[in-house]
Amino acid sequence: MNTRSLVAGRLGGGEKTFSVVDRRDGSALEGAFVVATREDVDAACRGALEAVSSLASASVRAKFLERIATELEADAELIVARYQAETALPEGRARGELGRTCGQLRMFARVAREGHWVDARIDHALPDRQPLPKPDLRSMRVAIGPVAVFGASNFPLAFSVAGGDTASALAAGCPVVTKVHPAHPGVSALVGAAIVRAAEAVGVHPGVFSMLFDQGIEVGEWLVDHPAIAGVGFTGSYRGGTALMRRAAARPVPIPVFAEMGSVNPSFLLPELLQSDPAGLAERLAGALTMGVGQFCTNPGVLVTVGEASVWAEEISQRLAGFVPTPMLTEGIAQAYSEGVERRNQMDGVNLVVDGPAHLFEVTAAQFVAEPDLHEEIFGPSAVWVRAQDLAEAEAVARAMGGQLTMSFHGTPTDLEAAKPVVQVAATKAGRVLFNQVPTGVEVCDSIVHGGPFPATSDGRSTSVGSGAIERWSRPVCWQNAPEALLPPELQDANPLALHRLVDGKRVV
Repeated sequence: MNTRSLVAGRLGGGEKTFSVVDRRDGSALEGAFVVATREDVDAACRGALEAVSSLASASVRAKFLERIATELEADAELIVARYQAETALPEGRARGELGRTCGQLRMFARVAREGHWVDARIDHALPDRQPLPKPDLRSMRVAIGPVAVFGASNFPLAFSVAGGDTASALAAGCPVVTKVHPAHPGVSALVGAAIVRAAEAVGVHPGVFSMLFDQGIEVGEWLVDHPAIAGVGFTGSYRGGTALMRRAAARPVPIPVFAEMGSVNPSFLLPELLQSDPAGLAERLAGALTMGVGQFCTNPGVLVTVGEASVWAEEISQRLAGFVPTPMLTEGIAQAYSEGVERRNQMDGVNLVVDGPAHLFEVTAAQFVAEPDLHEEIFGPSAVWVRAQDLAEAEAVARAMGGQLTMSFHGTPTDLEAAKPVVQVAATKAGRVLFNQVPTGVEVCDSIVHGGPFPATSDGRSTSVGSGAIERWSRPVCWQNAPEALLPPELQDANPLALHRLVDGKRVV
């Protein structure tokens, strides 16, 4: 296993190293990973800038993405074994996440090859128009340039080195420089090697991909500061995401940061279903809350019951009390979870219903609305049970909250119809609104939205999962009165790529 950074086709330098332990038993794992130097960061970014033209062809980008998936599958056993050691997560989770990662790489290959995402628009000239002639105008989306991607702690594959940010950026034509999360450097090293093999096999410039090791924040700061970087993808904490936003905004040339920063994903449990199926509701929500030791950005951290809920409370309390955890992803995450639980337990008027290893706190709707600290995420198997007397109080709870990745509603058809005003509020607050399903589990497809208004993300106009994620790494460009020979193929009259285009106000092929 290579333990040095991959820098535009060469190995990085540096002398400072770090290592990781097996999260299952604390034993030392193979590999002393070398922290990237400032020179490595500069070389990676300059290499990415030089490689932009290498990704100009949609066909080449598609082949590259598909080959990455093939190379990852070839190393599946090595990746799965290291994944389990670095995370303490089970084999099924590892294989499922690897399958998802390869699936989204192939999805973005399809998106790149089809090319419709560029949103080609043509308005032909009207030279005889009065009082002024109309020029020929043609526009499409183009890649913004090299992108920095920060790996996530809780998804070593699907949101890291070859995850959705990397796949969507490459599909758009943006070279990628990734900053490895220090919790899973071994998995990242294996994935990075697979991407390098794919680049060599397809024949693209080696600068299309670089991977930088770091145990702290310095390498990430250098990366965001580098003038070659045109955008940033991040999945992690609110603190980390907002720090990157501030740093990117303070550059001489500010750049966008697309940060997914967490969410409490409120679930509203409506009266009829609370009475008719309290055990079923408790089973589904307890399972979602404790899955993966609660280390999902879509974990249902606020449970709002509407009306009488004593039976449901007993049912979910029993299930949470019986939860047997595995080790959390890192000691830092475990420590932050314990500290968050303790802070919440010290808050006035907050009742601790279930005390570890999962935690359930109880408050009234009025208390929740009045205390913003209750709206904050505790990353792990912890939730706040909010007792709303009626739908008016439930609506007040929804309105009091900031942006969310998800909001969920559990109820009978009659319940859901009555809750329509609350659902309408949810659509203004969340990127995804669910009905009678738990929010954990994000389907990778064209229609999915994994985003939401601040503070769930830095920019609620986008998604980090699904084919729509490609739009983040592009900008619109208009060609006015351009000769046919100077137009990109997407905008030529002959439409050689057979794209869906908007021509003189009509959608045509």
